[in-house]
Amino acid sequence: MKQASLFIYLLLSTIIFTQAQKMNNIAFDEVTGQEILLGYGNRSGLSIKPFSSWYLKEYNSYKPDLKTILEIRPESLHELTITLVAGTWCPDTQRELPGFYRVLDHLGFNEAYMQVIYVNTLKKAPGIDLESSEIERVPTFIFFREGLEIGRIIESPVESLEKDLLKILQPD
Repeated sequence: MKQASLFIYLLLSTIIFTQAQKMNNIAFDEVTGQEILLGYGNRSGLSIKPFSSWYLKEYNSYKPDLKTILEIRPESLHELTITLVAGTWCPDTQRELPGFYRVLDHLGFNEAYMQVIYVNTLKKAPGIDLESSEIERVPTFIFFREGLEIGRIIESPVESLEKDLLKILQPD
């Protein structure tokens, strides 16, 4: 029940806040001394400098495991929503996020069903309550079906993005 409430809250928050604020806000992070994306966003935020330098390089160099991607049944994507919490300042995000988008592209996943929240080094984003999401490391990819959390990939996959996703979407 807690997970369903979290999903509904995050979905409503997205609708309200994206209407009220600009997406892909760039902020200066005092801890890292660099510009970061902060708050609600999407992939287009990663096309902005300085983020585009690492995003495009990693996206283009990521070699998806097509054999595993083909094992993911298209119907397992139905009613799937994803909440992604990432830090553009974080080396793990810079390594995993581009590959994740590459996998989603191969699957034909509709990004309208994905919420992206960019956080600072404290794993916070102004005006967004992430306490109930229990975010300790970034990136965190949270997968929901019918409002219930069905799995997470935290910081880095156990096996690979593709294999971990297959296990989440099509458990034995």
